[in-house]
Amino acid sequence: MAPGGDGIVLTHGASSNARAPLLVALADAFGARGLTVFRYDLPFRQARPTGPPAPGGAARDREGLRGAVEAVRASAPGRVFLGGHSYGGRQASILAAGEPGLANALLLLSYPLHPPGRAGEPRTAHFPGLGTPALFVHGSADPFGALDELESARGLIPAQTALLPIEGAGHDLLRGRRQARAELAERIAAAFLEFVRSVAHAVAR
Repeated sequence: MAPGGDGIVLTHGASSNARAPLLVALADAFGARGLTVFRYDLPFRQARPTGPPAPGGAARDREGLRGAVEAVRASAPGRVFLGGHSYGGRQASILAAGEPGLANALLLLSYPLHPPGRAGEPRTAHFPGLGTPALFVHGSADPFGALDELESARGLIPAQTALLPIEGAGHDLLRGRRQARAELAERIAAAFLEFVRSVAHAVAR
């Protein structure tokens, strides 16, 4: 972390860790814009270097995320944002739905709307209670949810939301793309900061 005005916590998916290349690139992009950045390993990953989250361990992962947000808030005098890829983003959104005001906005990368091929099992039960603004970044070839499914799901959220579609990308947001990782991170960081500016403007009106 480095001192700055606003801050952001970035966390990873079920098969990754805080050193995921996209998170590193995003940390660089946000850091260059003056944000305090904390790339956070969820408790399940702290407990073991590989493997998916254990069943029943999600509450512990959310508790860890809460602590990460509080740590950044203690060092960043401005707003604090919370971002996560896939499983990490899902837990971030559940945490925010249960604790309004914990984070000022969410960055949800490849939100896993449902297991691949099982659209009838949506992971959106908490969306109607989500009062934190959220920017979704989603690939058009993501098997965890199509863009039109995500658009419908956004309608469940009472807070302001937006969608940044990444054409041709899969769940990792990079597969099959020629765009450099750093360029994608710059695009996401710019879109997110523009989104939070639009939210602040809407509130001020």
